[in-house]
Amino acid sequence: EVQLVESGGGLVQSGGSLRLSCAASGFAFSWYGMSWVRQAPGRGLEWVSSISSGAGTIDYADSVKGRATISRDNAKNTLYLQLNNLRTEDTAMYYCAKAGDRAEALWTQTVRGQGTQVTVSS
Repeated sequence: EVQLVESGGGLVQSGGSLRLSCAASGFAFSWYGMSWVRQAPGRGLEWVSSISSGAGTIDYADSVKGRATISRDNAKNTLYLQLNNLRTEDTAMYYCAKAGDRAEALWTQTVRGQGTQVTVSS
């Protein structure tokens, strides 16, 4: 069974940083592209970033480009998202997804974790 467990969220002031983690199990993590998506209160799912299996291809949404860094440790089956210079509009539940690109990350059938809450105060 595929399991994705996110952690690292929290309450941070505007301009602060957080590092989110996603521990994966139940599948060959190193074979798959992975993504981060988020959902703010009252809004739909928003793609944040994707990384290929070997980390050779990385993409970011314009909303986080220059402030976010996605990475992975295939030896530890773990996906990361470093968020810097956080803004109040980054407040959302962040989910990791077993998905190699934006379209797959937003597909309703894609496996995602339970999420970790990021709240940015002004």
